[in-house]
Amino acid sequence: MGSMWRMGLACAVVMMAAGCGTSVPSDALPLRQVGQVDLPGAAVRFDYMSLDSGSGRLWVAHMGAGAVVEVDIRAHRVVRTISDLPDVHGVLAVPQRRRTYATATGRNQLAAIDSETGTIVWTTPTGEYPDGLAYDPRRGAVWTTDQRAGTETVVDADTGTVRGTVSLGGEVGNVVYDADADRMVVAVQGKGDLAVIDPETLAVTDRIPVPGCAGPHGQALDTADRLMFVGCEDNARLVTVDLTRRNVVGENSAGETPDVLVYDGSAQRLYVAAESGWVNLFEQRAGHTTALGSSHLADGAHTVAVDPETHHSFFPLPQGPVLLEFEPSR
Repeated sequence: MGSMWRMGLACAVVMMAAGCGTSVPSDALPLRQVGQVDLPGAAVRFDYMSLDSGSGRLWVAHMGAGAVVEVDIRAHRVVRTISDLPDVHGVLAVPQRRRTYATATGRNQLAAIDSETGTIVWTTPTGEYPDGLAYDPRRGAVWTTDQRAGTETVVDADTGTVRGTVSLGGEVGNVVYDADADRMVVAVQGKGDLAVIDPETLAVTDRIPVPGCAGPHGQALDTADRLMFVGCEDNARLVTVDLTRRNVVGENSAGETPDVLVYDGSAQRLYVAAESGWVNLFEQRAGHTTALGSSHLADGAHTVAVDPETHHSFFPLPQGPVLLEFEPSR
């Protein structure tokens, strides 16, 4: 399927959100649509995305189609589709290794894709229901969150060899590598806390409680202010955790079942996309997280990627399917 580049906020987007002619809520998102790329495949669910801002390549997990779609966001076109990745959830571009990693959840596998050719280089087994991913560049390791198994599988980024498994005692959400502290942080839904793991020894070294957060799942790290933003699946909340003080310092409302969180550090803005199709935008200043707006973007708008150079945001929608591109309107 071809691609289109459209300027301006189209009525079609409003139709997907609430029906053409319906007014946008007064607290709508401070975003303006600037483009649209038609995506290949059936009109089925998308999941995580990963942007290599250096090359301008956006890797999109087309979960329902069992494929990863590579999009050139500068040329506004689809480059290729990598198939045979059943129920793909997580996707992570690691440009320094010229690889993109994806969790083939339908087979309980991690797959490594050659980013230049689109070839699947290797696959390796994980725990049950691999979901999100993180990369530890110091040790050349990919971490997979095995949601139902309640584990993290640690895999050699080059060979696919499993280096170890970390049990967290409950169903797990996302994993983030905190480079400044050289540690992994995992949202543990089954325990209602954040588990801190030493990536060298694979030992759990701390548990940070997140009161007010039922079902911690999505995470985004503010490295400058040592904050972790956590989406709470079961009570539609966002909590801000001070990693130094080990406590919750802020709480905000989010859309029902918040899923994917992305923090644009240079703009100090946090995007929260929910399973309900609601998107919330927040600003972080001096440790305070303030709501900037919210809107029901569209059914299926539960995942987002942000370009840190242009501050443009991208939302794949099953309706079409299409990839929508927005810029900040204020």
